[in-house]
Amino acid sequence: MSTNRTAEKRAALYRMVMPDHVCPYGLKARDLLQRRGFMVDDHWLTTRSETDAFKAEHDVKTTPQVFIAGERVGGYDDLRRYFGQHVLEPGETSYRPIVAVFAITALLGLAVSFAALGTPWTWSALRWFGSFSMAVLALLKLQDVEKFSTMFLNYDLLARRWVRYGYVYPFAEGAAGVLMAAGALTWLSAPIALFIGTVGAVSVVKAVYVDRRELKCACVGGSTNVPLGFVSLTENIGMIAMAAWMIAI
Repeated sequence: MSTNRTAEKRAALYRMVMPDHVCPYGLKARDLLQRRGFMVDDHWLTTRSETDAFKAEHDVKTTPQVFIAGERVGGYDDLRRYFGQHVLEPGETSYRPIVAVFAITALLGLAVSFAALGTPWTWSALRWFGSFSMAVLALLKLQDVEKFSTMFLNYDLLARRWVRYGYVYPFAEGAAGVLMAAGALTWLSAPIALFIGTVGAVSVVKAVYVDRRELKCACVGGSTNVPLGFVSLTENIGMIAMAAWMIAI
């Protein structure tokens, strides 16, 4: 951010504050301005008619609106761009959801190992990491099975032949993950993980590396922008490895 843009340290913020609604983006905009050292002239739009009149006067479609040095910056996303912060655009690829899943499940694996065995650094921690990852990924898919199954049909070879497999898959993944975490019914959990992992890996390899198709991965549910490829292949190979390990031990 250039020096002349930081010289003016006062900003005007117009945001909706009504008895039944306080605009969350208005609060975020005020917080961001204050953290950047701005004195904020906080103007409340307390009725719908007042809000509509403000939008008509300034020819804008949304609130909040921020003005710095007498010039309109825009809403919260525009303010973030003004300060040089990244704003995720519609359809933009983001690995944040999958990184969050694996980071939390890894920490959970270490935590359970410490609670149960007195140290986080055990082979069991790795098993719990894998099983927790399967369970959480299944949970994300189950938030909207319709979206997941639709996305899944774009590339999964078995789901294309038997559509109901797209609905069965997250339940099978979740069940295998929970059973593996408990170390119970390995005769059931290991074959499930081995089967769905193998079918998934073959499907991803064919779609991405053979057919060269650019698709979105359904691995963390149906509303993400993770490209199909390495992440989904890693998930499937992880399930295969977990199954082989559980059978071996």
